[in-house]
Amino acid sequence: TLLVIAKQPLPGRVKTRLTPPYTPQEAARLAEAALRDTLDAVLAAPARRRVLVLAGDAGPWLPTGFDVVPQCAGGLDERLAAAFGGCTGPTVLIGMDTPQVTPALLAPALGHDAWRDADAWFGPAVDGGFWALGLAEPDPELLRGVPMSTPTTGAAQRDRLTAAGLRVRDLPVLRDVDTADDAALVAADAPDSRFAAALARLTPAGRR
Repeated sequence: TLLVIAKQPLPGRVKTRLTPPYTPQEAARLAEAALRDTLDAVLAAPARRRVLVLAGDAGPWLPTGFDVVPQCAGGLDERLAAAFGGCTGPTVLIGMDTPQVTPALLAPALGHDAWRDADAWFGPAVDGGFWALGLAEPDPELLRGVPMSTPTTGAAQRDRLTAAGLRVRDLPVLRDVDTADDAALVAADAPDSRFAAALARLTPAGRR
């Protein structure tokens, strides 16, 4: 199973750290582009099931091929835990903050041999968090209580996996889109993405 956890791209609800220099409406357009890129990558990757774990309502940006389930209430750790709790068998979760993701970047965790010598796959993020997490046996307790959205979230989550005796293998380090600087760097890394095209069409409010 491939899970994507995301928010409906509504102004004022997503990518709030892009405001300023971008307006809430511009930030939402960037979020939608990032989500579209992410969903496209997941569609092109090998999986038996693809699930969008969504806060909000689906829109025209959602392609066919996904089951949609609502996010539960609670902190991010609870929402991630619940997403895994609805799955059986090897499951890989990603977010909507890495529009540069490709099937090739996900491939190590999705191949026929992906779980031969691994119980978990971990994708660290530049900011100290993580952009991907794969579990051979989805166990919500591996996520509950992990402090989220801190510079040490990734280390804490990885430590939780190893403390449980899991064999952890790493995916490449990626940058989340949180700030305007992140957006520019990610767009440069993925110049052919919807995200890069959306960013190119925008002029930051502070530079007009």
